[in-house]
Amino acid sequence: MRLGAIVAALIAIAPLVAVFATALGDGADSLTAATFWRYAGTSAGLVALVGVGTGLIGGLAAWLVVLHEFPGRRLFSWMLVLPLAAPAFVLAYGYASLFDVAGPIRTAWRAAFGWDPPLEMRTLWGAAIVMTLAFYPYVYLTLRAALLNQSSSLVEAARSLGLSHRQAFLRVALPLARPALAAGMALAVMETLADYGATSFLTVQTLTTGVVRAWSVFYSAAEAARLALPLLAAAAVLLWLERVNQRAGGEAGQARWRRLERIRLTGMKAWAATMFCLALIALGLILPLGWLAWLGAGGEHELTRLIASSRNVLILGAIAAAFTCGLAALVALNARHSRFIPGLLSLGYATPGAVMAIGLLAPAGVIWRAFPATVSSFVMALALLVLAYASRLMAAALEPIDAGLRRIGPSVRAAARTLGEDTGGAARRVELPLASGALFTALLLVFIDVLKELPATMILRPFGFDTLAVMADYYAKDERLGEAAWPSLLIVLIALPAVMWLTRRVSRSRPGDHP
Repeated sequence: MRLGAIVAALIAIAPLVAVFATALGDGADSLTAATFWRYAGTSAGLVALVGVGTGLIGGLAAWLVVLHEFPGRRLFSWMLVLPLAAPAFVLAYGYASLFDVAGPIRTAWRAAFGWDPPLEMRTLWGAAIVMTLAFYPYVYLTLRAALLNQSSSLVEAARSLGLSHRQAFLRVALPLARPALAAGMALAVMETLADYGATSFLTVQTLTTGVVRAWSVFYSAAEAARLALPLLAAAAVLLWLERVNQRAGGEAGQARWRRLERIRLTGMKAWAATMFCLALIALGLILPLGWLAWLGAGGEHELTRLIASSRNVLILGAIAAAFTCGLAALVALNARHSRFIPGLLSLGYATPGAVMAIGLLAPAGVIWRAFPATVSSFVMALALLVLAYASRLMAAALEPIDAGLRRIGPSVRAAARTLGEDTGGAARRVELPLASGALFTALLLVFIDVLKELPATMILRPFGFDTLAVMADYYAKDERLGEAAWPSLLIVLIALPAVMWLTRRVSRSRPGDHP
């Protein structure tokens, strides 16, 4: 198992090392300082806007759902997570069409007021709105968990000292939950930096779009790797911040004797809370998907290609999920002896998929030159794609598997050893079967991410091997949103049941939470 964990760590870290080596190598470089700073400045601005936006609306949603009682609260407690089923680029397609020159919102606004609405989606602000609506569930989930696990005695002590409910929350509960809020915002920012589909379609030039453009337009791996270096640095900083805040949050919320008391809202306050939660779900899922469905109903579609892309992504997702979770299980079984390897995997999770893809191109070239007659290009491309998914998503699979294994006490392992099983046998026949629920959760998490992944798939996939995300991106770039609607909606329809199951599982797994 130790050897398997080391192999998993090498798979996660090898693309990152290759990025550094490629960036230092020779190669045609058309990147100018002005272009680099334009990419970097746009990325920084987008990160700032999305970080603040997700913190505000995700934090407010968690505060309302956990600490208040209002109409629809039970339903909203899990429905607010559903936008995670829709990739950011799918929301971008819907909103760009809604706010287009001939779109329904712009047309209705002109008819009502006689001038164009101030919001234009193909701008930095438009991209920030789309990503805020797509990624606020990360903040909602982390802050909700932190508030649910706080000790009610702390708030009660503050109330006994004369503070109101609002003052107790602002001075006691919120400061204790601040690490979770920061961790959720860090996750949202990581996803923002990794995004390619939405920013590319909305013509917002970020470092990630620059990485893909350097490879696909200029065919320069060196230039792509140099653009990837600041993304790696940002990923490392964000990961460090997320880990620090996660540890701080865990220390702050160890004792919880009774769940926090909910305040019953009445009158306009109650309906305002309901409308706010309903608006988040409508804007983050129902409105853009509904409009895409309308466009798709009136547009053409290639049924054969749609079926082939669906088959490709289902097979690829199943293989990648099984491979990734197998490696993550080896790391989790070894984590009781060392936490160094899990830390390495986390750096991969914080790295954009486009960077992982660029990092794998260099070693793939070495293998291809060494064995040109024995390695099929199709098999090589699929293997690289699975490795890219595993490198980036192993940490996401590790979290639930590690948590599931830690619930199994050392006495179970000791009992298996006394019955003649070695370490591997005890893990294979006892520990992993007992943690089957955690394994299934990890499989679903990886599968959903593979389903939505665009830049790594676009760079590494075999020729003619399209997934639903690649197919949607192909049509969207040609402004054929009626055709792009079909694969976009299929992505959401496939991911939605898994997200619903995971959300309900998380809700039921927290003691004292009654959604």
